[in-house]
Amino acid sequence: MKKNHDMNQTKITFSDIDLTRQLFGEQNTNLQRIADAVDVKIQARGNTVHINGDDRISIDLAQSILTQLYDLIKEKYPIYPNDIDFAVRALSSNTETNLKELFLDAVYITSKKRSIVPKSLVQKQYIEAARNYDIVFGIGPAGTGKTYLAMAIAVAALAKGSVSRIILTRPAVEAGETLGFLPGDLAEKVDPYLRPLYDALHDMMHIEKASDLLTQNIIEVAPLAFMRGRTLNDAYVILDEAQNTTSEQMKMFLTRIGFNSKAIITGDITQVDLPKGKKSGLMQACEILKDIQGIQFVYFTKKDVVRHRLVRDIIAAYERYEASE
Repeated sequence: MKKNHDMNQTKITFSDIDLTRQLFGEQNTNLQRIADAVDVKIQARGNTVHINGDDRISIDLAQSILTQLYDLIKEKYPIYPNDIDFAVRALSSNTETNLKELFLDAVYITSKKRSIVPKSLVQKQYIEAARNYDIVFGIGPAGTGKTYLAMAIAVAALAKGSVSRIILTRPAVEAGETLGFLPGDLAEKVDPYLRPLYDALHDMMHIEKASDLLTQNIIEVAPLAFMRGRTLNDAYVILDEAQNTTSEQMKMFLTRIGFNSKAIITGDITQVDLPKGKKSGLMQACEILKDIQGIQFVYFTKKDVVRHRLVRDIIAAYERYEASE
């Protein structure tokens, strides 16, 4: 890879033409995506790009994005549009960011041979926290990967034999945690509240494999109310939508954690659905447990949203609207 610099232009020549095609994208769509995001012009001729712009900082940023993405492709990492969006965000906020350290840190390889890797610096911190602490709180808006990564971390631990089972739970707050008045058997009653956990699980392994593990209770998906009175040993336990726990429920959950067990608690403290007058157990836990060694809190923001890029804009728009009311 060769680089030439002028005040308002940089030229980069990539050595491998096949890898360069992957970097540029079909009809140079990847180059255009980077150019639009960074506010420069990128022209491709063969395996050479010319980056032009009024701002040297933007030119250098585009150069760093292209060269680091090229290095990732050399490591056989496939580049998708969302990866480009993340690379732009990560390097815009910190020019020292090493994309390889993020993208090649695979948490788990799915049944479809897709690597689950951190897509933001906070996601990287979250994964490291889960590796180093027994109890981790992941707090932030929807779309930041809190639950999905927690599932991947737990499934990876099960696959390695670090734990013998996974327990996935969330408060069925819409049903008042009683569930009794709903029609159908137990599975039919709780299914609507637990469906997102099943969806994430099925994204990581074949449905048949997941069904087998569920049947054997190696993976258990249940409402939070069903955790009462149990001791959860040798397990990876995930509490999702924890902002909708009451103080009593959160204390009950945390005191279920047994020997050789780890827990991840996820939630969005801006989306509390509890009745008025009921304090969120997640919000209270942030205050009560913040100084306890062995517990780590990781906070996500809208900058960490890794869904469709419109999701980040939607979250920001709602925040502005709510702030103006």
